Amino acid sequence: MVSLLRRNPQFRRLWLAHVVSRSGDAFNTVAIVVLVFQLTGTGRGVAGAVMFEVLPVLLIGPIAGLAADRMPRRRLMVSADIVRAVAAGSLVVASGSLAAVFAVAFTLSAAATVFNPAASSLLPDIVDEADLITANSTLWSAAVIAQIALAPAAGLVIALGGGVRVAFAVNAATFVVSALLLVGLRDGRSPASIEVSGWVGALAGITAVRASPLLRRLAIVQILASLSAGATSGLLVILAQRHLGVGPRGFGVLLAAIGVGAAIGPAVLRRFIRAADRRWLFYPYLVRGAVDLTLATVASPIVAGGSLVVYGMSTSTGMIAYQTTLQQAVPADTRGRAIAFYDIIWNATRLVSLAAGALLADSVDVRWVYAAAAALLIAAATIGLTTNVDTDPNPMLGTAPTT
Repeated sequence: MVSLLRRNPQFRRLWLAHVVSRSGDAFNTVAIVVLVFQLTGTGRGVAGAVMFEVLPVLLIGPIAGLAADRMPRRRLMVSADIVRAVAAGSLVVASGSLAAVFAVAFTLSAAATVFNPAASSLLPDIVDEADLITANSTLWSAAVIAQIALAPAAGLVIALGGGVRVAFAVNAATFVVSALLLVGLRDGRSPASIEVSGWVGALAGITAVRASPLLRRLAIVQILASLSAGATSGLLVILAQRHLGVGPRGFGVLLAAIGVGAAIGPAVLRRFIRAADRRWLFYPYLVRGAVDLTLATVASPIVAGGSLVVYGMSTSTGMIAYQTTLQQAVPADTRGRAIAFYDIIWNATRLVSLAAGALLADSVDVRWVYAAAAALLIAAATIGLTTNVDTDPNPMLGTAPTT
C-alpha cells in the first residue's frame, strides 16, 4: 500500500482527498443519528433519516451512472464535494429542526450518489490493473482508520457538551479540503462516447451485469445482504441504547470496533484477496451472519465490541473483492452505470429493510432485527457458495472465476 502511494502521485492525491472527507464522515455518522434520536426518541425517527439518505440513490442513481460515463469524472467529484460542504455546514445553524436534518441527509446522499460511481469508475484509469486490489485496500483502510480514530471522539464531544454542531462543522470543512485536492487530479481518460440516450443509455449497466454469470449472482446476493444490513447498520444506535445500555459514547466505540476489524482485514489478508473468487465474495456474509446472531443474543458490550471487530474484518475483505471484481469485469464505457445499478439495488432493498426493522424494533425488540438479519446473511452466503458459476465462463473477465 505504501509503495503504491509513493510511486503513483495521482492515486496519492485521490487517497488524501478520501482520507480527509472520510474523517469528516466519521463525525457526521455519529452526530446525525444521535441528533435524530434526541429529537424523536424512536427507531422510526432514525430509520426516517436513513431513508432520506436512500431515496436519492433510487431517484437519480441511473442518471448519476450515466453522468459518470459521459462527463469528466473529476469534475463530477469536485462539484459533489462542494454541494456536500454547503449542506453539512447548514446543520451548524439548523440542528434543532428535524426537517432540516432530513433535508441535509437527502442532499448529502444525492451528492454522494453522483460522487461514488465517478470515483469508483475513475480508479482503474489512474492505477494499473495489477494494483487494483491494493488501491481498493488502501482507500478502504483510509476510511476505516478515520472511523477508528474519530468515531469515539465524535461520541465523546457530543457526550461532554460540545454538541452536534461541532461535528457538522468538521464534516463541512473536510469536503472543502477534499474538493481542493481533487481539482489537481487528472481524469485519466476522455469521457465515453455514448450514442444511445435516454433511459436505454442510462440502464445499459444492467446489460453488462446480465452478461456475466458471476455478476448476476452478486446482484442476487446483494439484495439479501442489503435486506439484512440496512436495518442493522441504521439501528445500531438503538441496540447500543436499549440492549447494551452504552449511550452515544458507546455507540461511537461500537462503530470504531467495526473500523478496527475493517483495518485489520486488508492489512493482514490483502495479498490473498482475489477478484471474482467466490470464497472472498461470499464467505464474509456467513461470518457477518454469525456476528448478528451474537449481537441478538448477548447483552455484553465487550462481547458486542469484539464481535464487531470480526464483522469489520469480513466486511472489508468482502468489499475489496466485490469492488475490484466490478472494476475489472465491467467495460470502461459502462462501468459507471453498472456500479450505479448495484448501488440502486442495494439501497432499494435497504429501504425495505429499514422500514421493517424500525417497526420490529419499536413494536417488539431490536434484538429480533439482528436475529432476522443473521438468517438473511446466512442465506446470501449459501446461495453464493452453492451455485455453480464456474462452468459458465465469465465473458468479461475472460476466464472462469477461481474456486
